[in-house]
Amino acid sequence: MVERQNTNYSKLGKLMQEFPKNLVLLSSWLVSEGYPYELQQRYRKSGWLKSIGKGAMLKSGDSLLLSGALSAIQYQANINIHLGGRSALELNGIAHYLQLTAPKTTLFTLGKTKLPTWFVNNKWDLDYKLFKTSLFKDDTVGLVDYIYAGIDMKISSPGRAMLECLSLCPNEFALTEAYELMEGLPTLRPKQVQELLEECRSIKTKRLFLYFAERANHSWFKYIDNAKIDLGSGNRSLVNKGVLIQKYNLVLPKELSL
Repeated sequence: MVERQNTNYSKLGKLMQEFPKNLVLLSSWLVSEGYPYELQQRYRKSGWLKSIGKGAMLKSGDSLLLSGALSAIQYQANINIHLGGRSALELNGIAHYLQLTAPKTTLFTLGKTKLPTWFVNNKWDLDYKLFKTSLFKDDTVGLVDYIYAGIDMKISSPGRAMLECLSLCPNEFALTEAYELMEGLPTLRPKQVQELLEECRSIKTKRLFLYFAERANHSWFKYIDNAKIDLGSGNRSLVNKGVLIQKYNLVLPKELSL
């Protein structure tokens, strides 16, 4: 009995010390880590863990951080969701200029993904907007590891994040802002950009990316092989009474056509 108690105290010490602060802990995952449901229940009754919804807990004193939730969904539940778009560019130090209103954190997941109830129902430290899309043939392409407040999570690389912004144009994201963001990407790696463009499903998004990159005169643009990228056929009109960019069959605002 004493040996069993010592083992449980050792497990508790590991739980408190080794798992990052503010990381959401999923009950099913804790079982796989050696914490059976009965032991978890004992920790909750003793106040070491607190429930934040069915199957999800935080260590006592921890806060509801969006990063802690995303990490749990990604690594513990193996659900494909990530922080991307403008928010990922901000974390990479690219979209750092001030806006009149603080934008919501942009999250992306596949169209048919069902997120856990505990995630949807809780109020996290950051407001978020979720976009459900299947933008890439391989949805893991261009995702990178990032540590935020001591918590590991997957976010979009700058190239993927730029494509995600462009995929939302013009209804959810302003074309002029997208171009300004593209201007801040002079150091993208051609090989990675090539892979992203070949994997991207959206014709409009790929055409916009290439046009904006060429217009911004980025040095990496000349290494992109358009012949390997499916750019479709026919015009894509993004505004009424715009100007046709013949090379890319895009109808854009006059100020972006010069």
